[in-house]
Amino acid sequence: MADGEWHFDFDWAKPPLSLNYRMHHMQAAKLTKEIRGLMHARARVLPTMARCEVVLTWFVSTRTRRDDENPVPTLKALCDGLVDAEIVPDDTHEFMVKRMPVIVYRRGEPASMRLTIRDIGEEA
Repeated sequence: MADGEWHFDFDWAKPPLSLNYRMHHMQAAKLTKEIRGLMHARARVLPTMARCEVVLTWFVSTRTRRDDENPVPTLKALCDGLVDAEIVPDDTHEFMVKRMPVIVYRRGEPASMRLTIRDIGEEA
């Protein structure tokens, strides 16, 4: 981990929330709350930041084609958890730069997800 950069690993084989999932809104709300709460609890080790950059990486073990934007709802819930933990005041661009999720093939390794948070200070 580089100075000013933190990694949070999740053992999710696929995003808990996806643009492709067709679930009842109450089920989606429950999952969103769980993800936000998990990130809130894990983010307590982070310092308060003026601005940060976040990247969600989905490590996959097969070469099945996947759309990069499908994990965005999971990324959004994780970012809301960072705000809940008061790491940044809001998840708007003024305080948080959210990069498009990245999908990385890793042969022979279990699928998982990683949220990388980088303190970018007062950059605009």
